[in-house]
Amino acid sequence: MATDSWAQAVDEQEAAAESIGNLQIKEKREENGTTSNATDSSSAAAKSEADGDNKTTDDDDKEDKAAQSLLNKLIRNNLVNNTNQVEVLQKDPNSPLYSVKSFEELRLKPQLLQGVYGMGFNRPSKIQETALPMMLAEPPQNLIAQSQSGTGKTAAFVLAMLSHVDPNNKYPQCLCVSPTYELALQTGKVIEQMGKHYPEVRLVYAIRGNKLQRGMKLQEQIVIGTPGTMLDWCAKFKFIDPKKIKVFVLDEADVMIATQGHQDQSIRIQRMLPKNCQMLLFSATFEETVWNFAQRIVPDPNIIKLKREEETLDTIKQYYVLCNSREEKFQALCNIYGAITIAQAMIFCHTRKTAGWLAGELSREGHQVALLSGEMQVEQRAAVIDRFRDGKEKVLVTTNVCARGIDVEQVSVVINFDLPVDKDGNPDNETYLHRIGRTGRFGKRGLAINMVDSRMSMNILNKIQEHFSKKIEKLDTDDLDEIEKIAS
Repeated sequence: MATDSWAQAVDEQEAAAESIGNLQIKEKREENGTTSNATDSSSAAAKSEADGDNKTTDDDDKEDKAAQSLLNKLIRNNLVNNTNQVEVLQKDPNSPLYSVKSFEELRLKPQLLQGVYGMGFNRPSKIQETALPMMLAEPPQNLIAQSQSGTGKTAAFVLAMLSHVDPNNKYPQCLCVSPTYELALQTGKVIEQMGKHYPEVRLVYAIRGNKLQRGMKLQEQIVIGTPGTMLDWCAKFKFIDPKKIKVFVLDEADVMIATQGHQDQSIRIQRMLPKNCQMLLFSATFEETVWNFAQRIVPDPNIIKLKREEETLDTIKQYYVLCNSREEKFQALCNIYGAITIAQAMIFCHTRKTAGWLAGELSREGHQVALLSGEMQVEQRAAVIDRFRDGKEKVLVTTNVCARGIDVEQVSVVINFDLPVDKDGNPDNETYLHRIGRTGRFGKRGLAINMVDSRMSMNILNKIQEHFSKKIEKLDTDDLDEIEKIAS
């Protein structure tokens, strides 16, 4: 790719995205064009446009929470190795707290145990150890859980739904609400995998574009969908009898409340459910708005918190380079590459336009470059990240769509071609931490280089330095030997 033109490089990336069949949503129509059972690859509606419940546009690629969550699901090869302790707050502090170290202890139906092992789960993850006994208890217990992507929480609530379903009853018994069509589809895939040996349990997607005949009653036991369509199916079209629902799952609550209308729709669905319905809510973060929403949805909950692994600057050496223009910044970048050997690098830009320009310039200089930005489909982004992780490209130029949650062990250098600022032009300290936190991981030292091209950007860098109480040194030729050891 080093000698290819930039246009050809982009074509190759897009071809790579298209070639990854397991990331594509293939249309599979059934006779009635609406449903699938737990062994199908997807519902017939899976080819429809993204559910109109969720539409956003953003020129500067500010992080889209729903897209980031989906991206994390697509690129996860295994569970996150989280060393933090699980914090549990029980509804009844006097009742014994159970946890399990094996799936056998849960006394699952044999076909579900077979499905669990078939998915590669040998023993419960940290959050599953505590959450599963609560979710599978009789009588059912309500739960609010905080956990990041990759901790096994989707498999946990899917197992709970499949366990509580009575396959002899041909009507909806479990509802799962996701913020977007794509995230609903990802949950559906987990149900299909885990329910592979339980074909009596069937699944249907409540998503816009999945048209059902008026007056019909669903016979599938599990319904997954977005809030707007799910509410319509319960209240307007009466496809679902909400009084017969045993389990209600609300996934990605922090993403949910970031989308206009989803919060009210979710609350309206919850109010239609019976008092003995089990309520399960999951969120990666627990800001006050999320917590207030969770308390409205889930009465008398048990609460589990598995904190995110903290990103730190302790293992990262930080420098800055003074320049006067975009072109000078690019020349400084080339000088750095000419002076030291870099294993793999991520370069962050503020806008898609700058990212595209920089990727093109680097490609012309002979570098193997990958470009990641917000106008790409999430599946395309996942394909680009997989290629970068496999070492097919050595430089990843990106906007904030890649600022968090993506771990590539070989990344030794992060370069802020543009310093991160918020919509008002103030330093964005959190994004700075997430960006340079892509290096210095897995117990290794990392290197961050910041490009400064004006008095204003120097002021921003000084404020970031003050915020973290970490000195950011000016990069001199004397430093090259030290940074060579970190970067190579």
